[in-house]
Amino acid sequence: MLKIGITGGIGSGKSTVCKLFQCLEVPVFNADEAGRDLLAEDSSVIKKVIEIFGDTIITGQKPDRKKMAEIVFKNPEKLAELTAVIHPAVRSKFNEWVSEQSTSYVINEAAILFETGIYKQLDYTILVTAPEEIRIQRVMQRDGIDEATIRDRIKNQWSDEQKKELANFVISNDEVNPLMPLVMEIHNKLLSFYK
Repeated sequence: MLKIGITGGIGSGKSTVCKLFQCLEVPVFNADEAGRDLLAEDSSVIKKVIEIFGDTIITGQKPDRKKMAEIVFKNPEKLAELTAVIHPAVRSKFNEWVSEQSTSYVINEAAILFETGIYKQLDYTILVTAPEEIRIQRVMQRDGIDEATIRDRIKNQWSDEQKKELANFVISNDEVNPLMPLVMEIHNKLLSFYK
């Protein structure tokens, strides 16, 4: 079974691309959702988060993700500390999940696949790109947050140019070309690699 990573900057449309792969009956593991679940449910992760941010980060007995986001997107050191707690736990969850699958390939959807080095444990990677202005509009509509906050988050992610150097496939989600033919082309290639 091949392990494929899908990534893209905020608002690029990586989740949309993953839904298209799911339509092709490819299992998708969402690393960001797994991280959110760990923050809400895993007592050892919660304890380490309190050590990093202090008790004030807790709201209703769980770490307040919004408060954390406000801190980490302006403080690269705190982001690195949080990443060092969350990502090994997410990686472990992914490996458990993979062992339960029985398809030619599976997908690991992760916002910071390259930044964390997770891509090194995968067979191939797919980068979803989109022009920055389109990304900003999508996130403003989806999350109801202001442009300055989105730009802060974009600054904390690698550029598409950096990611393209490591990606095996690139899908341009520019709202001009339909996505499904691009997904099908990659799907067929991945199936041929597995044979």
